[in-house]
Amino acid sequence: MQNILFGIRSRTFFILLTIFLICTFIAMSQSTMDSEKQFMTSVQESAGNPSIDYGVWLLTESGNVFVMLPFSIILLIIRKTRKIGMILLILLVLSSLLTGYIKCGVDRDRPFLDWLGSELPFEVEPDSFSLFCEGRSWTAGFPSGHAARSAMFAFVMVYVLSEKFPRGVHLIWIYPILMSFSRIYVLQHYPLDVIGGFVLGVLLAGYVSKRLKLYDIFLPRKI
Repeated sequence: MQNILFGIRSRTFFILLTIFLICTFIAMSQSTMDSEKQFMTSVQESAGNPSIDYGVWLLTESGNVFVMLPFSIILLIIRKTRKIGMILLILLVLSSLLTGYIKCGVDRDRPFLDWLGSELPFEVEPDSFSLFCEGRSWTAGFPSGHAARSAMFAFVMVYVLSEKFPRGVHLIWIYPILMSFSRIYVLQHYPLDVIGGFVLGVLLAGYVSKRLKLYDIFLPRKI
């Protein structure tokens, strides 16, 4: 599966970048906002099942940067997985900062709908990191940082585990898909926000993993 990594001049990079730029243009034009608002209203009214609400809340919180950070640090400490941890940490910082600043530039509002579901243990809050943006990255939604980080983690883990679990490894992609759904369900993002975040996460993970030679983990270790 080493061919899933890609450089900046590759066709995959160009396609993903084009898709992300198209999503960004649509987000800035607000052309889909009316239909997305109608969709979010139906999502808002569907909440209320405690089991589903709590499950989705736990899922969406797993995409928080402060949850993913310890996992990356643990991999960095272990010698056998040090390169994986280093790449995940770099991607974590890069994706969090990049999504924050893009949110500032695009400045597309979040849904701002009242949660009508079960009472959650903690309030769901956005987590965007960008200096000198006057707080706009907290109120803006495109692209979703949670979707970007979960897609990024999934990409790296699919690649890393591809030799040991060649058939079932792609099931990992269920995680970012469900993460994207959870961000919509808890009324933090419109659908276009999570699509843009997902594409950006894959774009960053594929390029950075190639650049930092993640494929070295498959080379025979020197004794």
